[in-house]
Amino acid sequence: MMDTKAFLDKFAKDFEKMKAQAGPVVTGFGGLFGKTMGEGALSILQKELIALGIAIGVQCMPCIRLHVQKCLAAGASREQILEAAGVAVMMGGGPAYTHLPEVIEALDALQA
Repeated sequence: MMDTKAFLDKFAKDFEKMKAQAGPVVTGFGGLFGKTMGEGALSILQKELIALGIAIGVQCMPCIRLHVQKCLAAGASREQILEAAGVAVMMGGGPAYTHLPEVIEALDALQA
């Protein structure tokens, strides 16, 4: 398994390739992301914690790493991120539980 920092570096490079080769998809998703994840009735921090919980629930390892990074950028504490992960585990059961180490690894890598 690739470590979090290497994954994020690779994703940034892959993103440029996606923009070049699948521009309309990237533009469309980027528009949806921007409209959905901006400030509103919920703060960006709250939305990122929700997104992280969903990423854990649907077992999307790339999404987990990206949203841990975004949670930290939005000002989330380690405790808030782990609590959101705990809610995801409560709702998702064993399959979500198996992704908790990815959250911790991402936190360790990004807070080092």
